[in-house]
Amino acid sequence: MGNCRCDICFSINGYILVVEFVMIIGSISENKHFEKRIAITPDIVKKYTSLGFEVSLCENYGSHLGIKDEQFKDLGVKISKNEIEILNSSDIIVQLGMLSDDKSGHINENQTLIGVLNPYDNKEKLKILIQKKINLFSLELLPRITRAQSMDILSSQANLAGYKAVVESFANFEKAIPMMMTAAGTVPAAKVLVVGAGVAGLQAIATAKRMGAIVFATDVRMASKEQVESLGGKFLTVEGSENLETEGGYAKEASDDFKKKQDELLSETLKKIDIVICTALIPGKKAPIIIKDNMIDNMQAGSVIYDLAAVQGGNTAFTEVDKIIDRNGVKIMGETNILNKLPVSASSLYAKNIFNFVDNLFDKEKKKININLEDEIIEKTLIK
Repeated sequence: MGNCRCDICFSINGYILVVEFVMIIGSISENKHFEKRIAITPDIVKKYTSLGFEVSLCENYGSHLGIKDEQFKDLGVKISKNEIEILNSSDIIVQLGMLSDDKSGHINENQTLIGVLNPYDNKEKLKILIQKKINLFSLELLPRITRAQSMDILSSQANLAGYKAVVESFANFEKAIPMMMTAAGTVPAAKVLVVGAGVAGLQAIATAKRMGAIVFATDVRMASKEQVESLGGKFLTVEGSENLETEGGYAKEASDDFKKKQDELLSETLKKIDIVICTALIPGKKAPIIIKDNMIDNMQAGSVIYDLAAVQGGNTAFTEVDKIIDRNGVKIMGETNILNKLPVSASSLYAKNIFNFVDNLFDKEKKKININLEDEIIEKTLIK
């Protein structure tokens, strides 16, 4: 089981012997049907060992990403066939999502679990682990402060999701994206609307612009206007807009009056839009329905809607996870985990985020975890 590992000194025949115990950081495979990302990459192993950690991973941990066990072994990683042994022996366990019930039952008192634990949906599971005095840190709860940027898993992963959503929607759009002037005539540039100008939305705008599309964007946070325009997008503003941004920088629910004005603006805009990228989410709640039935019915046949909010219910009433729905010639699509299509890049960024969090949590002098609740990063992510 996880231990508080420290140096122990004792004497044998007058000689002082020092036995040094190092802390172990471990990770086991996710369910690869749902999650192909990994939490520890070879590059990051070097960083953990430089802090004095021993790294323990399960067999074939990164083989699906082309990372052989030998690559990890060459870096000093202990590879084990027994996932339960890793869970029992690791002081810190880093994962992508919440462990399954049969695995989480093998974590013991004083061990630390770090990942995207989704406390909104896993409340009862986490409660049991808290009662066992296990330290739980959920990184989607990170405060949006400058010092936490290097640990911000939501931003790093959303960046990739925004990019991939554009690529996927363009692949399903049966026309050219950039304007093309030929002897036979001119092909007009595709018109793209990005709903929600957070990290994913801004990356979607940048990607669509690079590929030659004309881009529009809308968001309930007025602070997004300048960011959208800096990327070459046109920001659609609801007349008499209210700024719907929380202190943490997230979007909050709009008033009925705002929603009505937004609906009118979107209805007119969507008549001339070819591709829509939906990114609107409210933490801990079902995704808001923004693209209504009548709006889709007024869109041009052949248009595409990619709904990044699909896993939380979707920003359209017709969104179904992992399906392409045809609504009067308009394709509506969304996936359980779009990052499974970019697992190497996504793992690289996620592993760096996790390391930076552990680095902040680790007392380098005492060689142990320091849960300092005066540190806003630690206090906000610790599940109590």
